[in-house]
Amino acid sequence: MAAEQGVRVVHMRPGTGLGKAMRALLLLLWFAARGSALYFHIGETEKKCFIEEIPDETMVIGNYRTQLYDKQREEYQPATPGLGMFVEVKDPEDKVILARQYGSEGRFTFTSHTPGEHQICLHSNSTKFSLFAGGMLRVHLDIQVGEHANDYAEIAAKDKLSELQLRVRQLVEQVEQIQKEQNYQRWREERFRQTSESTNQRVLWWSILQTLILVAIGVWQMRHLKSFFEAKKLV
Repeated sequence: MAAEQGVRVVHMRPGTGLGKAMRALLLLLWFAARGSALYFHIGETEKKCFIEEIPDETMVIGNYRTQLYDKQREEYQPATPGLGMFVEVKDPEDKVILARQYGSEGRFTFTSHTPGEHQICLHSNSTKFSLFAGGMLRVHLDIQVGEHANDYAEIAAKDKLSELQLRVRQLVEQVEQIQKEQNYQRWREERFRQTSESTNQRVLWWSILQTLILVAIGVWQMRHLKSFFEAKKLV
């Protein structure tokens, strides 16, 4: 399975109605695809990492379950309770914001404080002396970002909300999440602009340096030829 999920928003040129409409449409499509479910296989000491682009102050919930390959039945069976998963999450600044040992099936939760690409890594707690030795483990992983991580049935039961009140709350949280996504896209655009300006400035200074070197070499060659001709009394 692919180790990276998500749809990158294409930045349209501002100032045109079509560009704004396309940007809004792409943003909504990207927002609708924030939940990603997949499964992958890992070996005994193997580590799998996933990259998730997350705005700041956004809650992320990951649910997983593991299956161990049964060589006799030649199929995957639910893993034994002794097998667990170690989950580590790093923010865009490479700071660890979550590092915890879980069981063979569980849920991990964290909240982003820095916008950008977060790295989510999982590996088993198996050793060569365990039942998992030499086997393959199938991990089913479901990552929910933002308001998709909320259990609205539980919220409605806890706060005793009517269907209309629950729907209004969902819409409010969706609008808040869309605003976070828009702020994140603006932050990415600003960062890209700064990178482009820095690159252009470096190219300009490199071109100036090349020109100065060529001029200096030309002057040196002319003086060298002049001194050569004077030494030979040709001038």
